[in-house]
Amino acid sequence: MTNSSKTQSKNYRYYTDANTGTELTRNTLVLVLAGGSGSRLKGLTKWRAKPAVPFGGKYRIIDFALSNCVNSGLRRIGVLTQYKSHSLIRHLQRAWGFMRAEIGEFVEIIPAQQRVDNEWYRGTADALYQNIDIIRRHAPENVIVLGGDHIYTMDYSKMLYDHVSSGADLTVGCIEASIEEATDFGVMSVDEDYRITKFTEKPEHPEAMPGKPDKALASMGIYIFSTAYLYASLIADSEEPDSAHDFGKDIVPKSISTCNARAYPFLNSEGNSAYWRDVGTLDSYWKANMELCEIEPELNLYSRDWPIWTYQTQHPPAKFIFDDEGLRGMAVDSLVSGGCIVSGARVKRSVIFFATEIERGSVVKDSVILPKVSIGKNCRITRAIIDKACTIEDDTVIGEDLELDRKRFHVTETGIVLVTPEMLGQHLYVIDKGALTKDDKDEEKLTAT
Repeated sequence: MTNSSKTQSKNYRYYTDANTGTELTRNTLVLVLAGGSGSRLKGLTKWRAKPAVPFGGKYRIIDFALSNCVNSGLRRIGVLTQYKSHSLIRHLQRAWGFMRAEIGEFVEIIPAQQRVDNEWYRGTADALYQNIDIIRRHAPENVIVLGGDHIYTMDYSKMLYDHVSSGADLTVGCIEASIEEATDFGVMSVDEDYRITKFTEKPEHPEAMPGKPDKALASMGIYIFSTAYLYASLIADSEEPDSAHDFGKDIVPKSISTCNARAYPFLNSEGNSAYWRDVGTLDSYWKANMELCEIEPELNLYSRDWPIWTYQTQHPPAKFIFDDEGLRGMAVDSLVSGGCIVSGARVKRSVIFFATEIERGSVVKDSVILPKVSIGKNCRITRAIIDKACTIEDDTVIGEDLELDRKRFHVTETGIVLVTPEMLGQHLYVIDKGALTKDDKDEEKLTAT
């Protein structure tokens, strides 16, 4: 245990889980990694970073991590951006500008700036190393590092208190995953005190948990560092020529033998593994949205105790019109956001984002319809993801003949159909001699990301 960890353990051992407004949380800096390309989401990340992808009818993916911070009493937050960040930065400015810098709270945008050399961020650890001067300027006692591309609700202050009271130099948030699922994550082996004894990034054969042969302990990509240990680790890693400069591949495995590294299991009130979703693929993104349509979804968006904050668009209430046999505007087991008009159409088990119009005779089932989509008359859409600002012409059928859909759209192995404006020939932008220009003079199209 380092001297800094011993001091923190002594100073903060009396804090309780409920005391989220303490000196401990105020002296902690949160860094949200939001620079990934999200290439597995295909067309959804062509013009936007993965954390900026819409989710749940009105939110962006990054809103969940940021809301967790605010609800946990952590209000000093830096967001590290890199890949196609315009849409993300604009959202952060609109949705998260309510912090009051004069009382020491902020959501600070930290774009890739080549502050150390002429390289962009080469990995998650390098992203922090290139901004180590900014971290030092804030002088935190602990640093929480987390991704901005997962869906869950979590009180980080509980993990922070566990980190400090145990005297850990590094704490890794983790969930129980099936052996099959764990191959996509960093997997930890722990002793009876949850001290990490081994860490393997995306193992082919994950090691099972003690007493649970079908489960492995998978990293959530949430790390808490004592600041002194973080600085030392980042500097040492930057000097390693063969390093991938990544937390999961380099920092955490090397830390096991050099510091007090602990695992923190993310559990619900019943002591079971809590809700956490990696929405990095089209199938997982679609599934996580569909889960919200269940009668009692695991992710409760309606909790007044843990609100999910976002930018509130100015739209009127959703409207359902016509009540004639065969021509009835209705939605069942669905989420329908403001500004939507369902005109003699049927919506079933779907998530409809704001300002979408669905015309008479159309049926939308098991689908995710992003904002400002226009669906014409007599359309049938099933198991689809329709990107923002698409116009679906009258009599269009999507999701029934997958071979035909593959000729026009992107179809996943499980049969989820992704439709984007470009696939429909509705190009929002064209590249002309290196300059980005509008193909459509309609100013509303500029909000496509």
